[in-house]
Amino acid sequence: MLLNELLYRQQRRWRTCLIVSSLLLVAICVFAVAVGEIWILPWAPNGALEQQLLLQLRIPRVLAALIVGAALASSGAVLQVLLGNPLAEPGVLGISGGASLAVVLLLFFVPITPTPFITMIAAIAGALLFTLILVGFSRRQKVSMARLLLIGVALGILSGAVVTWAFYFSDDLSMRQLMYWLMGSVGGVSWEQLSLLFVIVPVLIVLCMQGKSLDVMMLGDVAARQLGVDVRRIRWLLILMISLLVGCSVALAGVIGFVGLVVPHLLRLQFGTENQYLLPLSAICGGILLVLADTLSRVLLADADLPIGVVTTSLGAPVFIWMLMRSQLD
Repeated sequence: MLLNELLYRQQRRWRTCLIVSSLLLVAICVFAVAVGEIWILPWAPNGALEQQLLLQLRIPRVLAALIVGAALASSGAVLQVLLGNPLAEPGVLGISGGASLAVVLLLFFVPITPTPFITMIAAIAGALLFTLILVGFSRRQKVSMARLLLIGVALGILSGAVVTWAFYFSDDLSMRQLMYWLMGSVGGVSWEQLSLLFVIVPVLIVLCMQGKSLDVMMLGDVAARQLGVDVRRIRWLLILMISLLVGCSVALAGVIGFVGLVVPHLLRLQFGTENQYLLPLSAICGGILLVLADTLSRVLLADADLPIGVVTTSLGAPVFIWMLMRSQLD
C-alpha cells in the first residue's frame, strides 16, 4: 500500500509539473511576442505596423525558438538513454555539427539557392550520418562512455574545421553571412521556413510517446526483449527521429548547443528518470529555455541582435563543466 501511494505521489508530481510548465510556456511566449523596441499587445495590435511586426517577425521567431528548443531537448533526453551517457547531447556529440556541415557543403557546391525542403534533407542526412557513427561506436564494448563523448566532440571539431575552410575559400557574401546563422539564430525566420514544422511536430509527438519503451530499455537489451520490446526496431526508430529533429532544427535555426544537455539532465536530477513523463517535460522546458534565450538576445543590446547560440552556450557551458566535475566525483 505504501509503495502504491509513493508511485501515485510521484505521478501526481510529474503531472503537476507538466501542467505548470505548459502554462509557463504559454505566458513566456506571449511575453516574447510583446517585448521589443515597440511593446505590442498580441491580442490588440495598434495599427498596421504593429500587426506586420507581429505576423512577419515576432510570431514566426517565437514559434521557431519554441519548436527548436523542444526538438533539441527531447533529442538530448533520448540520446542520454540510447547511449547510456548523461552527457550526451546533439551539439556536444557533433550531430548538430554534421547537419550544419551538410548544409554548408550544399550551399558551397550547389550554384542555386536551395529550398527549405532541400536544406532540410541535407541537414537530416548529415545528422543521420554522425548519429550512425556514434551509435556504431557505442555498440562496441571496447569503447567507453568517456571515449564516446570524446569521439563526438572530435566529430564536432572536424565538422567545424570543414565549415571554416568552406567559408575561407568562398567569395560569396551570402556564404560569409551564414557564419551568423551557424552561431544559432532564429532571426528572420519566414513562414516558408516554418513549413518544416509539418515535419518536426509529428516526429516530436511520436518521440515523446516512446517513454515507456525507453524505460524498459534502461533495464538492458536482454530484459527489454524478455518484456516484449523490439529493441532493434525501437533503437533504429529513435535514431531516425533524432536525426530528423536535429536536421530540421539546424536547417531552421543553425547550431544551438547545450539545450539538449542541460534541460533533461537537470530534470532528471530534480524529478527522476521516468521517460514517460521526462520526454514531454523536456520538450516543454526546452521550448521555455530557447524562447527566453531568444528574447534575451533581442533585448540585451539596444542596437544589435545577438545569436541565440551565444546565449545558450554562455548559460550551458558552466553547467556542462559542473556536470563533468560531478560525474568525475561520482
